[in-house]
Amino acid sequence: MALGELKPILTNLALPPGALLLLIGLGLLMAARKRVGGLVLALAATAALWLLSCHAVAVWLALNLLPQPAPLSLTALKSSGAQAIVVLGGGVHPVAPEYGESQASPAAAMRLRYGAWLARQSGLPVAFAGGQGWGAAGAQALSEGEVARRAALQDYGLTLSWIDKQSRDTRENAQFLRPLLQKDKVGKIVLVTHAWHMPRSVAAFEGAGFTVVPAPMGFILSSRSGLLEWMPSSDGLDTSRVVLKEWLGLFVLRFT
Repeated sequence: MALGELKPILTNLALPPGALLLLIGLGLLMAARKRVGGLVLALAATAALWLLSCHAVAVWLALNLLPQPAPLSLTALKSSGAQAIVVLGGGVHPVAPEYGESQASPAAAMRLRYGAWLARQSGLPVAFAGGQGWGAAGAQALSEGEVARRAALQDYGLTLSWIDKQSRDTRENAQFLRPLLQKDKVGKIVLVTHAWHMPRSVAAFEGAGFTVVPAPMGFILSSRSGLLEWMPSSDGLDTSRVVLKEWLGLFVLRFT
């Protein structure tokens, strides 16, 4: 197993719900052995799991743990001097029986749609970065770039000008796109990804030598009323998880 293949495993163990479920299990084991702190640990981890599953907590985490990029206005886009739009991948459904072929994940489809919209507004060419993630483990027959090429043409009539089909994470997105765009003397880009993913993405692309104009989308905002914001849900937990993952990624980035 390559070292990089451990990343999704370690990430799942470090983030909710995995980390909290382990703490709950540890607390119950301690309580069964009549250790005083066991039940307290189990209850605290259960309470944390409830809170992290609430959309209100996910929004609070996004606002307080991550730098907040501003939306890109059309005026700023057209006056930016950018030479290309770069859309970052967000995953693939390797098996989609209803289509008979692989499809972009919801996150990747949202990013591609926004990138296509920006291209229509600006006339800029579009690049897409996405290969096979570290967690694919051979289950993904096509690279995300190939899936995006087909989706962009079929859904938006857009021909992608550059495609990275080999990268496995955000840092490799930047590293592998650099020589492709450099051939066409492209150095300043409009970067499209989710708002919560943007700080780490900008760092990766600037580190690879690009000048970056951020174009965030998919902002984490309050979208429910009253008590619904505090009711646990899988959506709330997923949102808290991605925020904590990005925060952890930014923390690790300081030491690499």
